[in-house]
Amino acid sequence: MTEIISNPSTNPPRQGTPVLSVRGLSKTYETGTRTRPVLGNVTFDAYDDETVCIVGPSGAGKTTLLRCLAGLMPPSSGTVHLRSDRVTGPPEGLAVVFQDYSRSLMPWMTVRKNVELPLRARSGLSGQGRRARAEKALASVGLEACGNQYPWQLSGGMQQRVAIARALAYEPEVLLMDEPFASVDAQTRSDLEDLTHSIKARYKMTILLVTHDIEESVYLADRVIVLSGTPTTVSEIVDVGLDYPRDQVSTKSTKEFAELRSHVLGLIRTRAASE
Repeated sequence: MTEIISNPSTNPPRQGTPVLSVRGLSKTYETGTRTRPVLGNVTFDAYDDETVCIVGPSGAGKTTLLRCLAGLMPPSSGTVHLRSDRVTGPPEGLAVVFQDYSRSLMPWMTVRKNVELPLRARSGLSGQGRRARAEKALASVGLEACGNQYPWQLSGGMQQRVAIARALAYEPEVLLMDEPFASVDAQTRSDLEDLTHSIKARYKMTILLVTHDIEESVYLADRVIVLSGTPTTVSEIVDVGLDYPRDQVSTKSTKEFAELRSHVLGLIRTRAASE
């Protein structure tokens, strides 16, 4: 059954305490004497073992929002909490996968060393422990045989799998993904979408994924957060009631999927036209 929630305030309650809580988040850029508001009063929650996709018109500040959630950029006002801890910098329980995998991987390091890199900051984790985590993460993304290769020896899709494996090795509570499949071909994108489903099923982590692809958002999400144009607010939260497991052919062929996709697309086009 598919349920569309037209008002964020009516979003049905979920079990437990939110793993990520965003309240009144705003961000304004200042250049000299000029100010440009980007985010304005963004409020939502994300819960354990949930995939939330964030979509909106072009220029709505989706990446800015993600950077504020990750503690990589301070908001102008409002708060982000990971569990009970306020996010004021990159928290230990959170990892980020960026769109530009080619710039996030170190070309002079092997694939395994790239995956191990952020684990060096984890106290109490030995070299053997880092290697074990890296190998487990690489196996999770289907690259168990590629640990001794270098990123430049891999295809674009495989490089993005390495970036995902690096985030998984960190074992975060929350995984943030910033348009992670935008730079790969259509077939690879489909494979990586299905990989995201398998990661969620295996690791039971919360995933927040920013995307400009409406079909992708509906296919991946338990809920889709639709942003307005700038200054950005949450204009609607859409509950996706599609059954699991999901399949690229059978799921996307259903009437429910088509209705959800059309609804989300209509929201974005309406918001974009009103700017």
